[in-house]
Amino acid sequence: MIEAVGLTKRYGAKTAVYNLSFQVRPGTVTGFLGPNGSGKSTTMRMILGLDQPTSGHVTIGGHPYRQLPNAPRQVGALLDAKAVHGGRSARNHLLSLAQLAGIPARRVDEVLGVVGLQDVARKRSNGFSLGMGQRLGIAAALLGDPQVLLFDEPVNGLDPEGILWVRNLMKSLAAEGRTVFVSSHLMSEMALTAEHLIVIGRGQLLADMSVKAFISANSADFARVRTPHTEPAQRDKLMGVLAEAGGQVMSEPDGALRVTGLPLPRISDLAHDADVRLWELSPHQASLEEAYMRLTQGAVDYRSTTDERAGLMEPQPQMTGGYVPPRIPEVPQQGWYAPPPPGQNPYAAGAPAPAPAAPGYAPRTPQAPAAPPAQAPAPLTKSDTEDAR
Repeated sequence: MIEAVGLTKRYGAKTAVYNLSFQVRPGTVTGFLGPNGSGKSTTMRMILGLDQPTSGHVTIGGHPYRQLPNAPRQVGALLDAKAVHGGRSARNHLLSLAQLAGIPARRVDEVLGVVGLQDVARKRSNGFSLGMGQRLGIAAALLGDPQVLLFDEPVNGLDPEGILWVRNLMKSLAAEGRTVFVSSHLMSEMALTAEHLIVIGRGQLLADMSVKAFISANSADFARVRTPHTEPAQRDKLMGVLAEAGGQVMSEPDGALRVTGLPLPRISDLAHDADVRLWELSPHQASLEEAYMRLTQGAVDYRSTTDERAGLMEPQPQMTGGYVPPRIPEVPQQGWYAPPPPGQNPYAAGAPAPAPAAPGYAPRTPQAPAAPPAQAPAPLTKSDTEDAR
């Protein structure tokens, strides 16, 4: 288990993490969320002893990371997939880590097979793609078969098959009773992978709860109700009935009703008693992304602004049928040369005469005169060869 108590980290006048306390329990995948600059990477570095806290402390299994005996066998981490010597092969990189931690060499081949890099094990890592680098970083984290694992953006650069593989890997590791702590910006992936969430903003704790409780606490669930569009009187009648029963009713642009404060069975009973036909009665629950955005909207440090140049482009002419021709930039003539078709180069010595042009086609006229025909060199005389000596 990972436990942080009053964790604070300052860099000069900037406070990256402030009074942060949480627990990461074994047996579940715990997601670590927060906007850019919120202190997630700093927190992970303090957990692994790479940064010293200004105040507070963080322990793994009751001990600071630096006091763990043979820490690589107890804690595995992926913080930066690029932290690999580019001249080493994947196998040699893992082999060097294994030798430092006293891990048998056979374990290197095992983890290469787990992450799917067995076929490129002897290739240099500087030729790896981003996704292959991520797999190598995950292999390094799994090398010591640790009970605690930390991953920072583990699916970065992976294809859909790789993302699914990482998702299943995280779940299987947690199912074995391990502590799995995952930081990611992909809300959709966190919703499918994590069971518990720790959310921070500007270095402070914003939420520490299950995914289901987080979504429920930071979103407004509602029922979507639709009546026949040809009978607006029934719609108005239903709005009045629901309002009298204590529901809050709002009209949506497409004619449906958004109802809060009443469960779906109660809405159905009220509509039946009022003799109102329903075309739709469906629940709506916010996604993890919606709940996350609602919670962290006040903790975002980097916000985009409207492009001041937007709308300054010249209007494009409208063609028949609504087609707008693409605007093609002009090509400067100076210093630009397009080669003529094969066999029609007027600058080549002894070039044949260009073929007659097809009707309606004007051949390009060269701007430079044709080069003079080459002359055969005169035979050397005896005096020429003596002068050359």
